[in-house]
Amino acid sequence: MTRILGIETSCDETAAAVVEDGRTILSNAIASQVDLHAQYGGVFPEMASRAHVEAIVPIVEQALRDAHVGWDDLHAIAVTYGPGLPGSLLVGLNFAKGAALGRGLPLVPVNHLEGHLYAHWLHVADEDEEITLDFPLLALIVSGGHTELILMRDHGQYTYLGGTLDDAAGEAFDKVARMLELGYPGGPIIEEKARQGNPRAFELPRAWLPGTHDFSFSGLKTAVLRTLERHNGPRPPRFYTDMAASFQAAVVEVLAEKTARAAHEHAVNAVLLSGGVSANRSLRAATRARVAVRVHSLPLILCTDNAAMIAAAGTQHYHAGVRASWDLDIDPGLRLA
Repeated sequence: MTRILGIETSCDETAAAVVEDGRTILSNAIASQVDLHAQYGGVFPEMASRAHVEAIVPIVEQALRDAHVGWDDLHAIAVTYGPGLPGSLLVGLNFAKGAALGRGLPLVPVNHLEGHLYAHWLHVADEDEEITLDFPLLALIVSGGHTELILMRDHGQYTYLGGTLDDAAGEAFDKVARMLELGYPGGPIIEEKARQGNPRAFELPRAWLPGTHDFSFSGLKTAVLRTLERHNGPRPPRFYTDMAASFQAAVVEVLAEKTARAAHEHAVNAVLLSGGVSANRSLRAATRARVAVRVHSLPLILCTDNAAMIAAAGTQHYHAGVRASWDLDIDPGLRLA
């Protein structure tokens, strides 16, 4: 039995979790900063790092308490070392290094994207059944900072197939929601508005980038802006719901179709939807409609940034003997061939 404490502070969630054997969630505590950043329409990096400083100790204590374990029951500490906001990452890293040194525990570095992959092996103790996934697998990681297609041939064996050349899908959701003055975060708000709108009301572009597995959403975002400029007078409520539906349809169609093409090309056994945008119900439905193999999605708490996924990935590295020196001069855990 291996118990790992995971710590995640890559952006605007301060998170800590205890995971057993890389699969069973004993606790998963998250302190969100959504209300703090809503006034700015996006994450304010300096304020995010300050909020992490205030939350990190209480959230780790909560994770240990919820898991009914003490420091002596842990085998290692896994922590996100990147990618992410430098100031935010520094808070989690420094806490993890200090705790590991003070408690005599191994420090295991985890790539944030790898954490999103290993969220799919997690289940809650005494609630969910264990997940069985057979390689090769295709992962679509789609969030506010990332939009990538990654082929996973085995544990620790990854191939980067493609990703966004400009904006991440989640960032596009946030920016369009801001243009429409709908609020922050944009993903859930646009999804809610889109349910009431006509996805064919506005002709918006799809960047297919033939011959690649890459994505681009900057042109779509610009098209929304130009449409708003053409309709710069009083707008009826229907305008906003139709625009939300049309924008969401454009994003979802490209994500789902390009994922389906990659899944077919590489003959995978399943598709994994990860990241905050993967909570979008239209994306889940469109991907399942296009992909011939199983599409595995996650409960909302495991879609967004959390520490259980970091502990799960950290367990793999722990058993492989990966350890970090105190200066974190390490070989990255996520190797993309």
